[in-house]
Amino acid sequence: MGTSIVRLHGHFEPDVSVPPPDRLVAGTPEHRVWNYFTDPSQQFFAGRWSATRGKWRVRYTENELCVITAGRVVIESEAGERTTFGPGDAFVVPAGFTGTWEVPEDCSKVYAIFESRS
Repeated sequence: MGTSIVRLHGHFEPDVSVPPPDRLVAGTPEHRVWNYFTDPSQQFFAGRWSATRGKWRVRYTENELCVITAGRVVIESEAGERTTFGPGDAFVVPAGFTGTWEVPEDCSKVYAIFESRS
């Protein structure tokens, strides 16, 4: 691992996935991940993510900074707090958050994730 700046763009094939059936709530969303950076400890990651329309349940074990670059997402906590985010919005989802992600409009984001190995 060098000490050079890492740009979050470049040409390589994304990892493509879908939510597990037990977490899927609506639609047939497809996720694409371009992970551009992983630190030597394997605890910090940064890259780009996109998703097509749908809704799924989430349980965060990591802290994630998200910056929406296109589209819209609606995140709802288990307690029923709903927040909508669009292009330019930045937010953090803390470890321990449970709820749903809904993508009413195909979206993309830049992410930075820290997952402690404790």
